[in-house]
Amino acid sequence: MIFYAYFCKITTMNDVKQIKILFMGTPIIAASVLEKLILCGYNIVGVISQPDRPVGRKKLLLPTPTKEVALKYNIPCYQVEKIRKDYDFIKEINPDLILTLAYGQIVPKGVLDIPKYGCLNLHGSLLPKYRGAAPIQYALINNDQITGMSLMEMNERMDEGKVYASNIIDILEEDNSTSLFIKMGEAAFELVNDCLAKYINGELPGEEQDPALVSYAPPISKEEEKLNLNDSIDRIYGYIRALSDEPGGYLYLDNEPIKIFKAKIYSREVKAEVGKIIQIDKNGILLQCKDGILFLEELQRQGKKKMGYKDFANGNMALKDRILR
Repeated sequence: MIFYAYFCKITTMNDVKQIKILFMGTPIIAASVLEKLILCGYNIVGVISQPDRPVGRKKLLLPTPTKEVALKYNIPCYQVEKIRKDYDFIKEINPDLILTLAYGQIVPKGVLDIPKYGCLNLHGSLLPKYRGAAPIQYALINNDQITGMSLMEMNERMDEGKVYASNIIDILEEDNSTSLFIKMGEAAFELVNDCLAKYINGELPGEEQDPALVSYAPPISKEEEKLNLNDSIDRIYGYIRALSDEPGGYLYLDNEPIKIFKAKIYSREVKAEVGKIIQIDKNGILLQCKDGILFLEELQRQGKKKMGYKDFANGNMALKDRILR
């Protein structure tokens, strides 16, 4: 790869905004950053996203969030099943820089070698912590108090490149996956806007990641959406936050899944059998875990709408003393 430091120095923000940027990303967080870059005048010459997939119960084929933004601003959007096999079109675009955020595929060396200023990735953790596909969710699962967004060098290995800059983000008690994704999107845009000129000018040398500090955040599986009452109350609480607002963690009442979107740790007491609903009334819904009691604040029965605990309790008083599994 030809490194950016060998090129002419860019002195103004207007110069930076003339650079041809190819944006690679797929979900809502990527779409929010993409739109901010467009509205701020960055020269986005193309967008690459994952192919459209069926979504929802009706399995409707809908455009990806980044594709929607590209169409809105008349920017070419390219969707390929396997970027490692199909990337000749990128040579024709001839971007100066590739910027990725939650694209969803490993980008091959043949692509990394195309742009003269290289390839940058925005990753939702303070690397080398939480390399992988679900760093935002794992910060919540582990009840971390801080996380961040990293601007990093892309190489052929997953999230192993040098880190050029990062923003620290506080995780508040009320945060869940949805709110943290919003914060991460804002931090990602700020990193690009603040650091791109310095990067192009060779003023961000980058820092190699310490192998001793590496941890991983693999994708959350469908099986993990089922909350595990053998886990500690802290981990169950973390999973509830990580899975909210979508898809929602759940427990079974007999054969019916009941989703739990919001909860808090009520106490560290053990008063009853694990999984027992020990209280359900206007004052709260309390669930016994193996090492404490959860206060369930927002729930949803199958085929019903999401409800706060007071409304849920009104129609479900008979669930007192029932066991969730």
